[in-house]
Amino acid sequence: MALSYYVLRAIARFLLLLFTRRQVEGRENVPSHGPLIIVANHINFTDPPLLSICIRRRVVYMAKEEAFRALPYGLLVRYYGAFAVRRWQLDRKALRQAEQVLGGGLALGMFPEGTRSRNAKLQQGYAGTSLLAFRSGAPILPVGIVGTEELKGLSILRRPKVKVRFGKCFKLPPVAGRLTRDKLDWGTDLIMERIAELLPESYRGVYAGENKRVSVGEESRIGG
Repeated sequence: MALSYYVLRAIARFLLLLFTRRQVEGRENVPSHGPLIIVANHINFTDPPLLSICIRRRVVYMAKEEAFRALPYGLLVRYYGAFAVRRWQLDRKALRQAEQVLGGGLALGMFPEGTRSRNAKLQQGYAGTSLLAFRSGAPILPVGIVGTEELKGLSILRRPKVKVRFGKCFKLPPVAGRLTRDKLDWGTDLIMERIAELLPESYRGVYAGENKRVSVGEESRIGG
């Protein structure tokens, strides 16, 4: 699968160079090795290959189970080395696979919204990402993607501008006791707000400034 990943990434690089004007910021924030959870907003099916060509290291993606059944897209997802997750429920098999990816020192790509946003605005994040981050202790790299909503139909002939912005890595703090729903929701909101900070206000959706859920300095108190 590793070979097919790099072949498909090369093809994606050519196509995105041909049909987009790409801008990348903060690439120096991407660790060159070690376990890493990459989290980003999700607008278009091109987001995973776009992220991959902006990062020099290989990214293993967690993709919704339905994507593997849609042809020909399902074949591309499979050859890209992604693995399936059942959305809206605790998928223990997918969680174990994700932990194996991180345990092998690889980068794991996740879209915490669980599906593409139809209006390019951030939707409510789901707790699977924070559960994995709390359990693994892996650093989290937030990414903001702008402009891929224009990559459809004949609009690609205008070579729309797309922007990928990498934030600084952070970790969810150690948690005392069991992982309760409140703690998972807190971690999810923190992750989503770090993504929102990398996006224009018009893209922040439910995580816009007036809806901010995590107070400054609260990270130091969640473990108590």
